[in-house]
Order: sequence, then structure tokens, then C-alpha cells
Amino acid sequence: MIWLYRKRLLDVKSMTLQNILYLLPFSVFHNKLISLKKTIKSLAFPCLLFSLIFSCRYVDAQTITGAWKGKIKNTRLELKLIRSGDSLTGTSYYYESKNNFRRYTVKGYFDPLSNEVIWWDEMLVTDNASGMFARNLAPDALLSTADFNCPGEDKMLLDGTASLRDNKEIEKGNVQLQKTETSLFTDEWDFVIENYTVGANDPYIIDSISNIAFLQPQAPEPKKSLASVPETTRPVMSKSVIAPERKEFESPRLTVEQKFIARKKTLATVIPVTGDSIELRFYDNAEIDGDSIALFMNNVLVFKNIRLTDQAYTIKLATSSLENDNELVMVAENLGSIPPNTSLMVAIVGDKRYEARLQSTENSSALIRFIKQGDPRQ
Repeated sequence: MIWLYRKRLLDVKSMTLQNILYLLPFSVFHNKLISLKKTIKSLAFPCLLFSLIFSCRYVDAQTITGAWKGKIKNTRLELKLIRSGDSLTGTSYYYESKNNFRRYTVKGYFDPLSNEVIWWDEMLVTDNASGMFARNLAPDALLSTADFNCPGEDKMLLDGTASLRDNKEIEKGNVQLQKTETSLFTDEWDFVIENYTVGANDPYIIDSISNIAFLQPQAPEPKKSLASVPETTRPVMSKSVIAPERKEFESPRLTVEQKFIARKKTLATVIPVTGDSIELRFYDNAEIDGDSIALFMNNVLVFKNIRLTDQAYTIKLATSSLENDNELVMVAENLGSIPPNTSLMVAIVGDKRYEARLQSTENSSALIRFIKQGDPRQ
């Protein structure tokens, strides 16, 4: 009997699966069917998960690069992001209409493994806000963190939250943006977005356009009236001027904690944090002139009396001791002999190196935000 089944299977090579199963004894067929159903059930979820992961998580630079439209709370936003390596640059428009808007330059980071996006308004370049829109929307720069996700084949979203760029405690609402093929505002980034896959993703091109976008417009110099120009000039006798004695900029009674509270915090940069620890190195960024600084992490004094030289002052922080969003503030304890107090900070995070030039004065302190990135293994 077994020989007969084998012979019939060998003779009919083109036989369908249904016909082959028909030749098997019913018990064998039933067992095969049950095994097949179990295999299909066991593979269904992994296959679905696999398709979702590879359709969205492992995306290339082309998908995050582009124009995004939506809202931050009740304020309409058009955001243009261009990726170069792990960094993002671009522009943001907060608007009521095409003629009623504020435009900022944008910087940020994108992690393709965790799909997390961080961007912040770097510089206000155009303020065309008017009417109720101008009164209701203060010209405050924002910092946003969002998760990049694509629930559908042709639908890409950025969902997250926003806060004031220079103060994480002041939340500005939820971020809800969707990628779009159409843009309400035209600018220098449209060329890069439209030609990103055919050569415009070159870092040289992106940096060149970024330099143009970040260039602040300068007011034209007033023209001199010909009538005001004297026909002849007379020599002026120079007098020796004794420079006044330099005074300390701060009252000695003011503690470093009081300086921290009294001075405005101004964002210098944002650094994404991954791994187990981060290493920070501080140098004097100019001539060695006796600059001294103190560091506050999340409103707590952690280091003081740091004298800046050409040799690195190094500190290490365990990421487990940090919050998801952290503020490091550099307070000038003095201005040295050549104001202002300047520092070069080098941050080593995993295998990445970040640099920031920090400046603190008697009125302001430099702020760096460290934001944890999600672990893709979780």
C-alpha cells in the first residue's frame, strides 16, 4: 500500500498540493493540516510585526526629510526638516495665514534606531505676525520632541510634546504633524527637499544653504547727505586718556546660587543622550584670562569654582541619574580679565562627539539641554 502511494506521487510530478494530500491516509492528512494551521498562527504576528518595523522603524534620511504640517496645541505649524547624518536643519513657520506668520531657523537630531526626533527654534528670522495672532502668540522659541511613526503606507506622523526652548518647565502643548507634499511657504529649502534623492543631500549643499538661511538680514546703512560732508577737515590734537580702573561686575555679596536665579538662561545647544554615561570637558574658549564657572544640573549646584584653562576640566555623569529632559546651566562666577566668560564644552556621548561654545555674562547664563533617547532594544 505504501509502495503504491509512493509510485503514484513519483509518476505525477505536476500534481497539486490538494491532490497530493488527497492521496495520503486521512489520519496523516489531518495531522498535516493541524500542523500547518499552527505554523500559520505562529507566524502571523511575527510577520505583521516584521512588516511594521521595516516599513517605519528602519527608514532612511529621505523619509524624515521634507515638509510637515499640523499644530502645536492650537497654533498651526509648517516645519521643514533636512537630515544630514544624525543632525537636522531647516525652518519652522508658526502661522495664521500665508501673510501672517513667524519664521525661525531650526536645528535638531534624528535617531533612526529609536525613531525619536528633537528640534528647536534657533533664530527668529521673519516676524510678520499681526493682529490677534501676534497678541496671542508670544515670539518664544520652542523645543519639540516627537516620535516618528507611519501608521499607513502613505502616512507619516510626528507625535510628541513641546516646551519653551529656554525653559523645559513651561510646556506648550502636544505636537501633531503629518508629512505633506505641498508647502504653504516657499524658501531656500524647497530645492533640497525636491532634489534630495538626486544629489541635494550632499552635506556641502546643505551646509551652504544653511549658512544662507541662518544669515540674519542686516539693515542698510543710512546714506550720507552730500551737504553734511565738510569740504576740508582740520587735524585734531589727540589727548592721552587714562583708562578707568576696572571694577568687579558683581557685588561680592551675591552668591553663585543668587546669580543662577537672577540671570536669564539662554539655550546654546541640545544634546541627545544614549548609553550609560556622558563625559563633559570644559576649556577656556579664548585667551586664558582667569574665567571661573559654576554648573547647575536641573536647578541643583553640582560643581563650582571651575577655573577654565587650555587643559580640559572633565566631569562624568551617569545617565541613570538623569531625567528624560535635563538642563545644564553654566554660570559665570567672574568675567576674567577679558569679558565675557567664554567656554568650549566637548560632550562625549557613546561614540559621538558634540561641541558647544558657551558664553555667560553678568546678565545671562548658557543653557544646554540633554534629552534621553529611547533604547531601541526595549
